[in-house]
Amino acid sequence: MNRESVTEFRKKRDEALSYLEEQTQQRPEHLIILGTGLGNLADEIDVEAAISYANIPHFPVSTVQSHEGQLIFGSLSGKKVVAMQGRFHYYEGYSMQEIAFPIRVLHALSVQMMIVSNSCGGMNPNYQRGDIMLINDHINMLGDNPLIGPNDDDLGPRFPDMSDPYTKELRNIAEQVALDKGIKMHEGVYLALSGPTLETKAEYRFLRMIGADVVGMSTVPEVITAVHMDMQVLGISAITDECFPDALEPVSIEDVVEAAEMAEPDMTRIIKDFLTRV
Repeated sequence: MNRESVTEFRKKRDEALSYLEEQTQQRPEHLIILGTGLGNLADEIDVEAAISYANIPHFPVSTVQSHEGQLIFGSLSGKKVVAMQGRFHYYEGYSMQEIAFPIRVLHALSVQMMIVSNSCGGMNPNYQRGDIMLINDHINMLGDNPLIGPNDDDLGPRFPDMSDPYTKELRNIAEQVALDKGIKMHEGVYLALSGPTLETKAEYRFLRMIGADVVGMSTVPEVITAVHMDMQVLGISAITDECFPDALEPVSIEDVVEAAEMAEPDMTRIIKDFLTRV
């Protein structure tokens, strides 16, 4: 990044922000990022506006199967929300700053809290395909960070604290929702790698050894960005495959989407009830 990057970023952000302000009068406080196979939660939203990423100035465009690529503005559980129906990944060739850009824009619009979902591989032997996991921490092994480069002090500090990236108070609410509804929900550590390859047996052994319960290719850049701007964050993962080295089997994207769809009903119930309680 060059020294003009902060000025250039502000120009691009303001252009994207102005476009959204022209397209919708809604100013939601809650952002929901819908991961692979989880885009159907948007069907639960009372939609006020649907805006294609391709029409928003400087927005990346989703290139991955099952990512629709649009912002959904509306109401869910009595709360004003905006949902990202489709996200961006480092392996698609986007920079960390490009992945962070939508979070920056939506925060500037009005968003104060982010609910992020993803599909991931389960390495904890207690996890099964189709389970869900509440994220209580993460390990960044993407090899990059969206805050590298000049810091915009108007957005957040140069060295943001990451001791509680997934807000404890929000986790407590989500845990109570799962308990009240009788939904099985694990809690654990999400580890992010760049992808797009899945991991080898040796890599799974190593990642489990260093403390990860699940592994995926997203989420961490968005969470770092949100924490930098002092947003509250809740993270939930859908376990789409079992990554046990001694019983590892090949996995396709179709398998991942199918398993995510298995987990989606419980994840949707938790998110909807969670929103009524915050």
